[in-house]
Amino acid sequence: MVAPSRRQFLAGGALLGAAGAAAVPAIAASGQGTGQGPRHSKTSDMSHGGGVEGPTFRLGTTVDHQANGFHPTEILRDFDYGRVSTLPDGRTLRTYEIASSDEELEIAPGVRFPAWTFNGRIPGPTLRCTEGDELRFNFTNGSDHPHTIHFHGLHPADMDGVPGAGPGVIEPGQSFTYAFDARPFGLHLYHCHVSPLAEHIARGLYGTFIIDPPTPRAPADELVMVMHGFNTTFDGEGNQLYAVNGIPFHYVHEPVRVKRNELVRIYLVNALEYDPINSFHIHGNFFEYFPTGTRLEPAEFTDTIMQAQGQRGICELRFPFTGTFMFHAHKTEFAELGWMGFFEVVE
Repeated sequence: MVAPSRRQFLAGGALLGAAGAAAVPAIAASGQGTGQGPRHSKTSDMSHGGGVEGPTFRLGTTVDHQANGFHPTEILRDFDYGRVSTLPDGRTLRTYEIASSDEELEIAPGVRFPAWTFNGRIPGPTLRCTEGDELRFNFTNGSDHPHTIHFHGLHPADMDGVPGAGPGVIEPGQSFTYAFDARPFGLHLYHCHVSPLAEHIARGLYGTFIIDPPTPRAPADELVMVMHGFNTTFDGEGNQLYAVNGIPFHYVHEPVRVKRNELVRIYLVNALEYDPINSFHIHGNFFEYFPTGTRLEPAEFTDTIMQAQGQRGICELRFPFTGTFMFHAHKTEFAELGWMGFFEVVE
């Protein structure tokens, strides 16, 4: 079978041919979802396209999250603080276990993708700590391919996770412990750094790395959103599907439920390969934006931001009204190929 092009996915024919259940130009009819929110029903313009609604998956044709081994709704609020102990000098030591593996994931109904993953999921676990903590990441390569972990932030050269520095490439079956202190505070990421680098990242080897400031930020409903895509043809020319936290259109079927007037903090990371720019737009609201999260004062008050690959930032907002509010890439093609969702604001 010839792999479908991006335009075929956009037209809806690709998923029809692959699964017998098309990505159709209409939002699924109302029904009960399996996660936090109801399965969503909308008939309004989905893509700012003059009345042409963006495609999604028909009712009853969501992916099998249990078989995949992860659920995008759970990823939103899933933080890995590691195994915590105290050093002789009183500082906190956090130890994390990370393993790479090869997984066949259902990324759209009937569409399977040979992924390379950290801890069996896309994105990998959200690693979290506080500035000044000592960190140890026990990495085991359970994949059939050589991998590393490269962390954004400050660390010695031999902990950089790139070929030619320190242990270099970790071969299949081998293990290595990356160790360094957590700094600077902010929103960072980690990813494999083995060539061909674009493929290793695009296959799924990336995740979020949060270093909290010594004085905690204000309490909030905290959400992690990692923007990415799937190059299902493996031609390196572009992506056929786009997503947040693993599965295209997931937050259309299961909207993100938040409370009215509660502070919402979004850790937004762009891990997209093969496209130079990604974006985030929210309907009916504005947010304070903290680029990279390394400063405590916002740089912008807006409803739309752009991020190049590897860029990230923190969005803080409150929803003054109850109801359903869309969020999506403000690149229409990305939105119509999976990068869209809804907030469900409740009392």
